[in-house]
Amino acid sequence: MISAPEYVKEYVEVHVDFSPDGTMLPRTLVWEDGRQYEIDRIKAIQAAPALKAGGQGDRYTVMIAGRERFLFFEHNADFGNERIGKWFVERRVR
Repeated sequence: MISAPEYVKEYVEVHVDFSPDGTMLPRTLVWEDGRQYEIDRIKAIQAAPALKAGGQGDRYTVMIAGRERFLFFEHNADFGNERIGKWFVERRVR
């Protein structure tokens, strides 16, 4: 019997610029082993769930090396904290 793939949230470092209106614009994603991936283009930003790994936040549809990927920003529920949230991707584990 073949089981469906499983995914987990993989929290990643993201280098971000801010537009004059305050929009976060991710520019580089840094994987846990130090590999860096330039984000070529942001196609869309919307509130959306991470359907594969679970969770809710802002889903950035981005282009990295010519491939469309999802990058999520998970907001910190503790308002007033200096940590406003964390970035994650859905990583396949099986």
